[in-house]
Amino acid sequence: MGIDTKLIHRIRVDYQLDWQGIHGVSHWSRVRQNGLRLAEENEADTSVIELFSVIHDSCRVNDTNDPEHGPRAARYAEILRTEGIIRLTDGQMKQLTAACEGHTHSHTHADMTIATCWDADRLDLGRVGIRPDPQRMATQAGALLAKTAEYL
Repeated sequence: MGIDTKLIHRIRVDYQLDWQGIHGVSHWSRVRQNGLRLAEENEADTSVIELFSVIHDSCRVNDTNDPEHGPRAARYAEILRTEGIIRLTDGQMKQLTAACEGHTHSHTHADMTIATCWDADRLDLGRVGIRPDPQRMATQAGALLAKTAEYL
């Protein structure tokens, strides 16, 4: 199960920031696009990537310094699963929660799906004037995109 209107409606109701802001729906769309592109190269789980794209920043309380937004997003994902809004296997859910929890502070991960989620997010740093650093990517595909793409 990927993204559906019920999920987006729920996130929109709960989201505390500007829906069109730097951590809002446009960012999530680009993270999704980046993640799906990376998954073509590394076979990461696209269901997890799609859900990560719309959940990872959905629990921010501000657009600046919010170091706990990732763990909050992981807990939110658990709530969404309990309510039947998202459906993942236990293994996929572990990937999603780990990706949400660590996406701000962790550098790399042995699990390709988690690493791909993080790179998908990092590849959108150009929206805030930061060129993604190929050396800080968690996947080879992410590093290559960061090296070759026109961001700024």
